[in-house]
Amino acid sequence: MNSIDPPLAGLSQRLPPANLQAEQALLGALLANNRAYERVAEFLAAEHFADPIHGRIFQAIARRIEAGQIADAITLKGEFEHSGLLEEVGGVGYLAQLLAAMVGIINAGDYGRTVHDAWIRRQLIEVGEVMVNRAFGAEPELDGVAQIEAGEQALFDLATTGASEGGFISFENALAEAIRGAERAFLRSGHVAGLATGLRDLDARMGGLHPSDLLILAGRPGMGKSALATKIAFGAARALAAEAEAAGEGRRPRGQIALFSLEMSAEQLATRLLAEESRISGDRIRRGDIGQRDFDRFVAVSREIAALPLQIDDTPALTLSALRTRCRRLKRTKGLALVVVDYLQLMRPAAGTRPENRVLEISQITQGLKAIAKELAVPVLALSQLSRAVEGREDKRPQLSDLRESGTIEQDADAVLFIYRDEYYLAQREPKQMAFPDEQKFHDAVEKWKADMERVHNRAELFLAKQRHGPTGKIDLFFEAEFTRFADLDHHHSGADGY
Repeated sequence: MNSIDPPLAGLSQRLPPANLQAEQALLGALLANNRAYERVAEFLAAEHFADPIHGRIFQAIARRIEAGQIADAITLKGEFEHSGLLEEVGGVGYLAQLLAAMVGIINAGDYGRTVHDAWIRRQLIEVGEVMVNRAFGAEPELDGVAQIEAGEQALFDLATTGASEGGFISFENALAEAIRGAERAFLRSGHVAGLATGLRDLDARMGGLHPSDLLILAGRPGMGKSALATKIAFGAARALAAEAEAAGEGRRPRGQIALFSLEMSAEQLATRLLAEESRISGDRIRRGDIGQRDFDRFVAVSREIAALPLQIDDTPALTLSALRTRCRRLKRTKGLALVVVDYLQLMRPAAGTRPENRVLEISQITQGLKAIAKELAVPVLALSQLSRAVEGREDKRPQLSDLRESGTIEQDADAVLFIYRDEYYLAQREPKQMAFPDEQKFHDAVEKWKADMERVHNRAELFLAKQRHGPTGKIDLFFEAEFTRFADLDHHHSGADGY
């Protein structure tokens, strides 16, 4: 006999948690005074009762009360007689017994919470049994790590759907929180209430990145999505470090930036950041084509930025539940200020779920990311691919309808940003000699093309296509392809740095 058999055998003899007396007392209170229903309506449902008869009676009471009708022993007797279920729920005698079991209407809320708590415990037992069965090989397609993720997902779903807390926040408290947000913006340089991105015009338009917001940054391949997301993550990390330094010696940043890179390795991301900060081409760094002075600068910059509160996770094909677990752990141990996901089409839904199609799968992922943003009270920036529909248009600037497997991406996002570089497409349209039999026409076409390239050189456009809490519009950015570097664009004095 396996050593695990005795405790499992002992557990199987236990009765599932239930409090039938509390169920009876609650139903009696509801039948005696329908106003008691208000105390439990928000969190209690028929399936929460251990006795299915009690659940059926509660459902009938709730249905009548919500329809504006009286629910007492007499009306329920008539309803159950009409449906042929009177004997199934114990007859008239049992309804009278429930009224006698009523201890006090004022205690209805406490009875309801007792019933709900017993249901949660039964659900926990069920989750535990499923986890044990999976561990013994009930679902061989799930390895150990996938089983952990599936278990975490089940517990998260139970915590989300089974929560009995919540409800209204007084307008006074909501106003106080709004005033505190306005005060933070007023006292902070640049008047940014949220987390600064390191991009002046973006912060001015959005007020920084705000807790609980899901932001989608989308673009076609080659536009610089990852570079811009890295810039925002790096800018936010710098803002957190500066904030901690201003607060006093020894103060730790209030949170970390969690950058989940499903496409690039942590080393590649670090090389990109070093190239941007040291202004040494990333390609030259990879090939070792740098002199001693460049290498010394490279090392000096790496020491300067090493202590920034930035964490990189380059796990490929990361599941939603694994991402949630790692974010929770980081928030608990070091604090969390921003989550960046590059990019959401490379993510997998929670372990144990099997969406019917790709659109539903992406929908689950975006809804999950929004839930993480709300649960952890941090902004979540997720990158997204755009469909090829862009390439078939004359004007290739993105639109909301171009979001790949869009489904609910646009709906779930609090803000949607598109990155676009005209230079990328214009470079592909360089005039070819063979297309111009006339030498002069070829020369004119080349000159026009060069003039157009000069006009859009080092320029990028960031379109704020949706912002739930503010204005939309275009933001011009400076972009250096050599260093994959974005910066603010100064229209009046734009030099090599774009400032």
